[in-house]
Amino acid sequence: MREEPGRFHEDAAGRRAAGELEAAVLAVLQAAGSPLSPGEVRDRLGGDLAYTTVVTILSRLHGKGVLDRRKAGRAFLYTPVADEPGLAARRMARVLDAEPDREAVLTRFVSGLSGTDEELLRRMLGEDGG
Repeated sequence: MREEPGRFHEDAAGRRAAGELEAAVLAVLQAAGSPLSPGEVRDRLGGDLAYTTVVTILSRLHGKGVLDRRKAGRAFLYTPVADEPGLAARRMARVLDAEPDREAVLTRFVSGLSGTDEELLRRMLGEDGG
């Protein structure tokens, strides 16, 4: 079951888990269906986040290539560059691009797939012989 944006798990010191805030911000933007300002993201997250914290997270996600932004008055409007499957595919491509032996990485990846996922990949590649 998916958690609502704005719901965070905190450790004993009251800090959010690493990446959890980024994931919540991204979920808000994906659910919005249109570009949002940092203030709109903050409002949709709820809670007591500082505006500057939201701006920092949005800037970080933009720097990672996950969000596009365009100037609107004094602020930026942010939107995801892709849906969730598209973002996962981009992450996988970046990991593959960082490795010198692509064949070895792909071989290990495929060998670690479940039978169902391997069959799906074979069908997608047209290698199922049927």
